Amino acid sequence: MGYKQFELFTNKPKFIPQTEGIKYAGSKLKIIPFIIQLISELPQIKTVLDGFTGTTRVAQAFAQLGYDTTANDIAVWSEVFANCYLKSSKPDNYYQEIIDELNNLKGYDGWFTEKYGGTTSDSKKPFQIHNTRKLDAIRDKIEELNLDVIDKSVILTSLIYALDEVDSTLGHYVSYLSKWSPRSFHTMEMKLPKRFELTSENTVIRDDIFNTIQKNSYDLAYFDPPYGSNNEKMPPSRVRYNSYYHIWTTVILNDKPKLFGKVNRREDTKDTVNPSVFEEYKKDTDGHFLAMKALGALIKQTKAHYLLLSYSSGGRATKQELLDIIASHGKLIQMTEIDYKKNVMANMKWTNEWINSDEKYKEYLFLMEK
Repeated sequence: MGYKQFELFTNKPKFIPQTEGIKYAGSKLKIIPFIIQLISELPQIKTVLDGFTGTTRVAQAFAQLGYDTTANDIAVWSEVFANCYLKSSKPDNYYQEIIDELNNLKGYDGWFTEKYGGTTSDSKKPFQIHNTRKLDAIRDKIEELNLDVIDKSVILTSLIYALDEVDSTLGHYVSYLSKWSPRSFHTMEMKLPKRFELTSENTVIRDDIFNTIQKNSYDLAYFDPPYGSNNEKMPPSRVRYNSYYHIWTTVILNDKPKLFGKVNRREDTKDTVNPSVFEEYKKDTDGHFLAMKALGALIKQTKAHYLLLSYSSGGRATKQELLDIIASHGKLIQMTEIDYKKNVMANMKWTNEWINSDEKYKEYLFLMEK
């Protein structure tokens, strides 16, 4: 069976929610319109799960569309973002007064400056010292304010965005630029996150996805697990997902952890510490990646009528593996291929043949019914 191509956004949804997030390699900002289009055609969808919510962009979109949204992730910074957008309901001026106070603080040398601040003559630091001094003052003051969990999450989200605007990285924190980025010379300024009116009942969970799906059921579950890279030169032991954003974890926890390595990573982000099964690079005796077996178990155990999976070309999984997993646990309703480079999208029904996707810049969405 073949497939048809048509221009991107030819029949896009009338309303595409605006979302916010940090620079992030796994951000799903560009595919949100297609996700919305797919699920808007499904009958009687009320409760949805964003199982690997990350920066929460997809969960933000779900909530703005009125779905009762659950955002789940193992990362503490993801939980903070989710609390900010899915749970906070106080007026803007309440948070703006706090942000104004924090922006006006005089910076000083503290733990963050010692570990992550550099001068113009330094190299390989994530922030210039004038910004880490502000970070030290702001982070200490936030603790003094004794905010509740939700309010604190809004303020911490603002702080992370401010730092993200002045870093000297390529978007992650396992390596830093050899020369200061132009934005690192700017003075960081906290701004109010662009929250939205809450019209649904939302839930925020920080837990292993398997624990979450055992305890709850949903009309639709959206999964975007870290499939890993298909680069065979990538060593089996590598930097794990949680270490790419180790600084955000430390800013949120303010726990001044023990550090290691050239970039001062948290010790609890070492490759051997609590790696996700979805980042496992080993194969079983049959030659299948353990991460793919985990995906099969995830689909099987999830209590949801519909499941929507994201996949980026270049991932560790093979095309046929994904199709086989879906076929063994339900029925594929639709597969969408998005080619940003050629500006075309292709839709196809169930088939054992894949669209040729060996090029870069392609995303896939698999909508299945259990």
